[in-house]
Amino acid sequence: MSSVAPFLAESGRPIFEWRWVERNADAIVTRLGEHVSLTAAALGIGLAASLALSVLSLRYRWFYSVTLGTAGALYVIPSLGAFAVLAPLFGITSYATVVIPLATYTLLILVRNIVTGVDQVPRDVREAAVGMGFTRSRLLWQVELPLALPVVIAGLRVAAVTTIGLVTVTSILGRGGLGYFILAGIRTTIPNPTPIVVGIVLSVALAVTVDLLLWLSERALAPWARKARAR
Repeated sequence: MSSVAPFLAESGRPIFEWRWVERNADAIVTRLGEHVSLTAAALGIGLAASLALSVLSLRYRWFYSVTLGTAGALYVIPSLGAFAVLAPLFGITSYATVVIPLATYTLLILVRNIVTGVDQVPRDVREAAVGMGFTRSRLLWQVELPLALPVVIAGLRVAAVTTIGLVTVTSILGRGGLGYFILAGIRTTIPNPTPIVVGIVLSVALAVTVDLLLWLSERALAPWARKARAR
């Protein structure tokens, strides 16, 4: 609190103004929509790429180590550095410049969870499916991946929350999102805490909401996992 008080005293503004929210209600809805759109695009691309990489990793085990090593290297690249690398190729405000790095940050989490989830499928289940005439491809898509769903969704929850946090940085590139309000509040001549609070609170609320929705989807799609944990 001691670090906040001097800031408020210097700015001369209250920490939150409802009138500002009322005046900017349309902009808040627009920026929230941008945030959701960027998050959904990054997660969708990341999940599709992770499924493809996981299928290859399950078939060729050497490829799994290569995939995790590459995804791990991409994961540690700072987001601003990744944006800077792609900006000359696609343009600084390009959709691709923003979404590609966000999608790559999900690969390490999702690939590891997908492969781990499939590896945890009981051996007798696999043998029973093979005995019923399941091909390798059919076994993966109709037996192993559905049984691995709780682990996959757990990884998706982590990736979603992480991506929502990273999307706030894209406002620096002019792509909007809730980070726009944080940046706008800092850049004003007299710092305005209200848009900063709005950007932070809505980002956290969005992360909590998405995480809850994914948790509920796991309970609906994999009820056997809940029963197994209860035992």
